[in-house]
Amino acid sequence: MLKILLSPAKSIDTNAKCLEHPTPPTFEYEAEQLVLKLKKKTPKAIAELMSISDNLAQINWSRFQNWNRMDANSNNIQPIFCFTGEVYRGLDAGSLNNAEIEYAQKAIRILSGLYGLLKPLDGISPYRLEMGTKLPEGWKDKNLYQFWGDKLTNYIESELAENDTIINLASKEYSKAVHLKRFSQPIITPIFKDYKNGKLKTIMMYAKKARGAMARYIVQNKIENLEDLKQYNVDSYMYDESLSNESEWVFTR
Repeated sequence: MLKILLSPAKSIDTNAKCLEHPTPPTFEYEAEQLVLKLKKKTPKAIAELMSISDNLAQINWSRFQNWNRMDANSNNIQPIFCFTGEVYRGLDAGSLNNAEIEYAQKAIRILSGLYGLLKPLDGISPYRLEMGTKLPEGWKDKNLYQFWGDKLTNYIESELAENDTIINLASKEYSKAVHLKRFSQPIITPIFKDYKNGKLKTIMMYAKKARGAMARYIVQNKIENLEDLKQYNVDSYMYDESLSNESEWVFTR
């Protein structure tokens, strides 16, 4: 099976239509430990810690104050539907059918600064916490990479079958939270490039959407054979063997 790693989105649509009976996040206890510490911070301290505006800091301060992992009504939005941004526009989960959503639940894992790792249908509360956030002095870990690294790596490793392949569609900020070199399974990182003014470039907005579109392609076609991914041709991106290597597959248009 192809196991897909995705980044989360910075923005969340709290009114997104979700499915009933969300699944529990794997690391909800660890998320609670982070929130219990963060909710002691003032809005100003949160703004400085997370490098966000005062307005966003106030919103997130309120979210931390009201966070309750035991309250089902507070944890009823699901990342595959509520995350917005280019990756999730490309994924377009709202137009997937039930069988495709079920497959996505098995194949996709979303890395998260607060929750560590999310399945598409996990029930979460609105939040914002980037994986690159440094933790305040006095915490055991200096940053979220230290807090999550071994936990995420061990869990993903436990989920992998011997013949699985990891398709790393997460950003560098998030994928480096996992110790990928520990895995014996192949890891493929797709890279999307555009020809512009005669030069080949990664245009981030397009690349993000393409990551989501590739995740959608894998889910819709239930791709099990890695070689079949080379046939990918969505939004005119095609596999370029001359620019690719064993671990980085380049798709150009």
